[in-house]
Amino acid sequence: MRPERVVVRRPFYVRAMDIGVHLPQLGRGASRTALVEFCAEAERLGVHSGWVSDHIAWPAHIESRYPYSDDGAFPAPNDMAWLDPIGTLLFAAAVTETMKLGQTVLIMGYRPPIQTAKLIATLDVLSDGRAILGAGVGWMREEFEVLGMPFDHRGRRADEQLEIFERLFTEPSPSFDGRFYAFPEIEFEPKPPQGHIPVWIGGSSEAAFRRTARFGDCFHAAFEPLERVRDEWRRVRELVAESGRDVGAVSLSIRLYLDPGSTMRPELSVAGSPQQMIDTLAAWRSIGAGHVLVDIAAKGGPAGRLDALRTLMTDVAPHVA
Repeated sequence: MRPERVVVRRPFYVRAMDIGVHLPQLGRGASRTALVEFCAEAERLGVHSGWVSDHIAWPAHIESRYPYSDDGAFPAPNDMAWLDPIGTLLFAAAVTETMKLGQTVLIMGYRPPIQTAKLIATLDVLSDGRAILGAGVGWMREEFEVLGMPFDHRGRRADEQLEIFERLFTEPSPSFDGRFYAFPEIEFEPKPPQGHIPVWIGGSSEAAFRRTARFGDCFHAAFEPLERVRDEWRRVRELVAESGRDVGAVSLSIRLYLDPGSTMRPELSVAGSPQQMIDTLAAWRSIGAGHVLVDIAAKGGPAGRLDALRTLMTDVAPHVA
C-alpha cells in the first residue's frame, strides 16, 4: 500500500458573498423546459453556481435517520421524481456559459470511483472548466443496499475515492493500491481543464471536518443553525492549520432555504422581507461564509421559484458585502 500523499492544490477563493441555487431537478418541475428557462434566468441574474442533489432509488421503507431534521425523517416523499445529478449538470452545462456546476452533495459510495471520475471529468470538459465536486458519504443505508454498494466504512472509502480522483485528474499514468480500491497503471483521458477540480466537502462530523482539512477547497454545511456552523467552521480551520495548509485557501458555504413565505424553520432559511434577507446573509457573512446555496421553497412551481430568485439577486444580494 502506498503511503499517504500530501496533494498541493491551487487556492480556490469565492467573492464576498456568492449565491448558488438548487436547480429544478426534483418533483413535477423537473423537465427540459423548466431547466432551460431556470438556468437562463439564473445566469442572467448573475447566480454564481447551479447545484443538484444525489439520490438514485428510493426504498419503500426507510429506517435510517436523516441528519438534518429534528425527527430524523427525510423531508421529501420517496415517490418524488429525481433526475440523475451528473446527467442534469451535463444538460445544464450545454445551456449555460458562466455558472459553475456542482452537487450538494454527490454520495461517494453510490458509484465505483473510476466511473465517477470519468463523469466529473466529462462535466468539466463540456462546461469549459466549471465543475465543482461536492462530496459526501451519505446516510441512507437502505439506498446503499438497493444499489449493491457497501455502507460500512463509507467515510474511509470516500477518502480513498477523493485521492483516486486527484490522481486520475492530474497524473499521466495513475495507479492506486488502497484498502478498499486498487487498480494498475492506466491511462485516463481527457483530464479536466481545471486540473484540480474544486472539492466541496459536506457533513457535520469530526470525520467530515478532517476530510475537509485533507481534501477540501470548501466546507459545505447544510441546513444547520448559524451558531452550530460557526463552531464547525472554527474546528475545520483548526484542522486545516494543523495539516499545514493555508487556512485562507479553504472557504465556507452554507445551504439554506430561500423562503419568502416564511414557512420553513427560520434559523435554516433566508426568509421574510428583502431587508430581513439582507440581515440574514450579513449574519452568515460575519462568521465567514462566502457562498450561500439557496434551496427555493416558494409557491407557484418553477415560475414562483424564479420570482423568489429574482428578488434575492436584485434586491438582496447586491447589498451584502
